[in-house]
Amino acid sequence: MSALFLGGSPPLWVRGAGLGAGGVVAAVAVSSGLGMARPIWRRSSDELRVRVVLYALAGTAGAALAGPWLVLVLLGAGTVELVWRGFARSLASLQAWPVLAALSDRGGSGALIWTALKVGALSFGGGFVIIPLMQSDAVSTYHWMTHGQFLNAVALGQITPGPVVQTVAAVGYSADGIPGGLLAALVAFLPSFSFILFGAARFERLLVNERVVAFLAGAAPAAAGAIMGAAIPLAAANSETWQFFLLGAAAIALLVLRRGVVPTLLAAGALGTAVVLLGAPLPHN
Repeated sequence: MSALFLGGSPPLWVRGAGLGAGGVVAAVAVSSGLGMARPIWRRSSDELRVRVVLYALAGTAGAALAGPWLVLVLLGAGTVELVWRGFARSLASLQAWPVLAALSDRGGSGALIWTALKVGALSFGGGFVIIPLMQSDAVSTYHWMTHGQFLNAVALGQITPGPVVQTVAAVGYSADGIPGGLLAALVAFLPSFSFILFGAARFERLLVNERVVAFLAGAAPAAAGAIMGAAIPLAAANSETWQFFLLGAAAIALLVLRRGVVPTLLAAGALGTAVVLLGAPLPHN
C-alpha cells in the first residue's frame, strides 16, 4: 500500500484519496489527545489540575515548535513534578537524552535506524507524540518525503491494522524502498518488544513506585498536550484550500458527532478522490 501511495506517479484517484485522508489527520490527532487527556483530568486532584494544564500547554507548544526536541519537553514536565514532590535526587537518569540526541547520523541507513529507534523508544502516550519528530526527520532533515507524502503515511498508519507508529515503515520505504521499510519497522518495534520480554516482571512494582508515579503525573499530561499539538504541523502541511474544508468536516465528525477514526479517514479519502476527479487543484510537489 505504501508503494501505491508513495510511488513516483500514482494514479489520480490515489492522489486524491491520499490528499483527502492525509488532510484530516490533524483532526485525528486532536481527537486522540483529548481521549488521553480526559481520564488524566478526572484522576487529578484539584491541587494537581493547575499543573496538569501547564504541563499540557507545554506539550502542545513543544509539539508545535520544538519538533525533534519534543521529548525534552516531556522529560522536563516529569522532572518538574519530581522536584515539586521532593524527588530531586531522581534526576540523574534523565540527563542522557541530550547527549544521545546529538549523535544522529546525517543520512543513509544510520539516519533511518536512528529515526526508527527514536520513534519506537519515545512514543510515550501514543504514536502521535512522536509525529513532530518523525516529520522533522523525514521531511525537513533528510528529505525522504514531501509534506504531502508524510500526511499520506500518517493516514495509512491510522487506517491499516496496528499503531500509528507503523507510519515509520512508510518513512523507511521512502528512504530506501522495501528494505528500508522493513528495517524501520524492525528497529521501531524492537524497544517495545524488549520492554515486555525483559521487563514485564518489574512493571507492577513500577506502578506503585512513588518516583515513577510522580514523573508520570507530569509527563502524561504533557504527552496528551503534545498529541493535540501535533495537529498544528500536520494541518500546516496541507497545501490546498479544499483540504482545510475536509479537515473542518472531519473535526466535526470526530469531536462533535464522535464518529470512528477509520470511517472518518475512509470517507475523507473517498471525498478527496471525488474532488480531485472533478478538477480540484493538486499540490505541485
